[in-house]
Amino acid sequence: MTPSRTVVRATTKHATAVLLCAFALAGCSTVKGWFGGGKKDDGKPNEPVELTDITPTANVAKLWSAQAGKGEDRMGVRQGPVIADGRVYAAAIEGGVHAYDLQTGKTVWDYQPMRQQGEDSGKKDKDIRLSGGPGVGEGLVVIGSLEGEVIALDAASGAEKWRAKVGNEVIAAPAIGMGMVFVRSNDGRLSAFDAASGERRWFWTRDVPMLSVRGNDSPVLGPGFVFVGNDDGSVVALSATDGRPMWEQAVAQAEGRTELDRMADIDGTPVLEGSTLYASSFKKQTLAIDGPSGRPMWSSEHGGAGRIGVSADRLVVTDPTGTVFGLDKAGGSAMWQQAGLARRNVTGAAVQGDYAVVGDFDGYVHWLKLDNGEFAARQRVGGKALRAAPVVSDGVLVVQNVEGELTAFKLQ
Repeated sequence: MTPSRTVVRATTKHATAVLLCAFALAGCSTVKGWFGGGKKDDGKPNEPVELTDITPTANVAKLWSAQAGKGEDRMGVRQGPVIADGRVYAAAIEGGVHAYDLQTGKTVWDYQPMRQQGEDSGKKDKDIRLSGGPGVGEGLVVIGSLEGEVIALDAASGAEKWRAKVGNEVIAAPAIGMGMVFVRSNDGRLSAFDAASGERRWFWTRDVPMLSVRGNDSPVLGPGFVFVGNDDGSVVALSATDGRPMWEQAVAQAEGRTELDRMADIDGTPVLEGSTLYASSFKKQTLAIDGPSGRPMWSSEHGGAGRIGVSADRLVVTDPTGTVFGLDKAGGSAMWQQAGLARRNVTGAAVQGDYAVVGDFDGYVHWLKLDNGEFAARQRVGGKALRAAPVVSDGVLVVQNVEGELTAFKLQ
């Protein structure tokens, strides 16, 4: 099987540039390989590395699996679940929103979007393709769509509370806090809605580069702040009250001779721990930032567009080539690297116990030892690509593949 390649997006007038440059992305060297007809060969440097047998040192048990609906397939939205208050909330492009018990996988509630106007008001709205999220907080579950709808549900029951609209597709999970819902749309706009009524309070816009990695992740909230990772490689801190920019810091410079060279997206949700904000860029840069002031604390030459895994003393990042790095949280130096997943379109990382966890294009979930990066366990889920980073809560890890299948694992 050939991996789904890094997906790029561009304005309409630059669509040709997307086609021309797509073959230059990681793991893509031929038309045959792009369309899935290529054959894996360890002697070919542009093919995904073959997995080698490992002797498991971690005992991983599958707890349950569930089907959220028709998944994203090759759309590149990296749709994944979220865990809160003992529940897993998940959505699919077609299939609605679902709440599951974290430990058992039992369905708590389902929500199917319905038409609100016209003679078909009692039928499922097949035009609403749920893509952004869900996001959870303050008693709400909020989902966005490829058509720009924003739908807020009651987290306890799944009942619809309100709807709003933004001007572009939503493929990032909304963030909820401080009495507001923050929605990032794919045109570079962040919109803030009143959590109780859905009324828009303010918006902030950042220009999107002509060429960027397809994908966004959530803004992250801090006391009085909304932190946003941008497609130009910068992080901006906004006032949660009115959207005023408080500071801006470059994680990576969008430099290079071509638009492809200049891609510097921060597509993984920055991580706020205490007052320190960690952000990572597609240009293989990771930066630790003092959250209140925006002052850089340290920089590392390892990183990627996916989410950062965080442990007590490590950050785990995956770069565009598929190499996984364990970074010293205090200074950013590389403590180890694992190149055994090269060109396998590795997801962002999560931390489960003493292990870093990532998924790949072929449906494999990999557990790596946090202290040295060695492979500790491997499981396959459904044989379809994993694009969203795993999520972990209460010792349970959940992944969602591009067909909308969820699988939960626990360390024994």
